[in-house]
Amino acid sequence: MSAIAFENVSRTPRAGVKGPGAAAWIAALDLPVPRAPNSWLPLPGGLIARLGLTEFLVEGSEAAKLAAPLSPGVYPVLRQDTALVLHGARLNELLLETCSVDFRALNLSTRPVVLTSMAGVGVTVIPGEGGGMPCCRIWCDSTYGEWFVETLTGVAGELEQPGHPCNQGVTA
Repeated sequence: MSAIAFENVSRTPRAGVKGPGAAAWIAALDLPVPRAPNSWLPLPGGLIARLGLTEFLVEGSEAAKLAAPLSPGVYPVLRQDTALVLHGARLNELLLETCSVDFRALNLSTRPVVLTSMAGVGVTVIPGEGGGMPCCRIWCDSTYGEWFVETLTGVAGELEQPGHPCNQGVTA
């Protein structure tokens, strides 16, 4: 069994909006609005993320609400991302190998959203824990999706090799 599991959730409905009127418009749709930039809130069967000051991503069944007529100052953001959920005992090592952010240093209770790059690809990441294991949700531009998944899978495989520096002193 792999120490890191990959789940492609790209088919999950998602939508985005941005603009100076986006927060008020989202609130008028009876969706919660994350107060802090780069944070998220859970929704039934999904989430809403605030990306910076005026951009929002809604994933899950509630994304359909963003099809409502837009108010002035609200602009649609096309969301055709490759979306992944990664989890497992070696996830933090994979993240450190491919990204300059140490996600372990983040306070997960603040529900952080991190906009960074992994393996040279711009990504949006929501780190978390599930079942006592680290996990994260990652979105990237779909034009990089296949390459990105192959690259992360390759790095994950290297982490499991006996000669990898992360495995020094580890016995099977």
